[in-house]
Amino acid sequence: MQGVARRLPIDEAIDLFLDHCKVERGLSRHTLDGYGRDLAKLAAFLAQRGRADVDDVTPADLTDHLLELATAGLSARSRGRALVAIRGLAKHLVAERWLDADPAALIDAPRTVRRLPGVLGIEAVARLIAQPPDTPLGRRDAAMIELAYASGLRVSELVAIPLADVNLNASYVRVTGKGNKTRLVPLGRAARDRIARYIDEDRPAQVRDPAERALFLTDRGAPMTRQGFWKLLRGYALRAGVRLPGSHAGVSPHKLRHSFATHLVERGADLRAVQAMLGHADIATTQLYTQVSTARAIEQARKHPRAR
Repeated sequence: MQGVARRLPIDEAIDLFLDHCKVERGLSRHTLDGYGRDLAKLAAFLAQRGRADVDDVTPADLTDHLLELATAGLSARSRGRALVAIRGLAKHLVAERWLDADPAALIDAPRTVRRLPGVLGIEAVARLIAQPPDTPLGRRDAAMIELAYASGLRVSELVAIPLADVNLNASYVRVTGKGNKTRLVPLGRAARDRIARYIDEDRPAQVRDPAERALFLTDRGAPMTRQGFWKLLRGYALRAGVRLPGSHAGVSPHKLRHSFATHLVERGADLRAVQAMLGHADIATTQLYTQVSTARAIEQARKHPRAR
């Protein structure tokens, strides 16, 4: 960036900008304090780089500062607020002819992550699965909850599973999802064991019609319904004291699906594999679960051979 004839130390520039914001723009004390904190961090970062005057600062310096804030764990919203202060400072210096060009003009605001519906913690899921009693119907309910969470099934898929589509030997279940598309979903050991016991010990007593194909049956021998499972799940969640963080909504089958996907992604599961298990047609839908921080992405990028 080319500077004009006069030179202005960065600390003095920040003081001039804050005075301008107070006297001419009439910003609140709260806003001024926020600008002051954000620009003090910028000044410290630039000092470490040996940038003494405003016309020493480059767009790369400002970008690297924002990346450093991300690495330190600052949220996208907080980094966006810092960028507002930096942009304001740069525009003011251009307007006052301390700079020829705005070094922050081409810097994009940090993207915020779309907030996902409530996600249960792993311990909360374990308490929920442990809630059904050790009775025929309780074992059926535990098997359904385990399968819903461990395989990320939609509730419509869960209640529609035919007995014939469960392969315990190969540990998978064939699921028919949206658009009548089928997919194979792997069964974890816990889900497989619960389903096996239910099929061997409990389901035969629930059968009223020998031709009934549904895996999960009510005590009257009819296929479990979406509404029926939702009510069961809500009751167990209330008894277990399980609630969604920051939400007044109750636990639902769809929240188990969100929890399944989020827990997988948090533990480094391949996004394409998660997409296949969830039955998403578009990978962009699955990408909502990528809660990988910007800091981690930066760290990985810096390991690239060309970054050294």
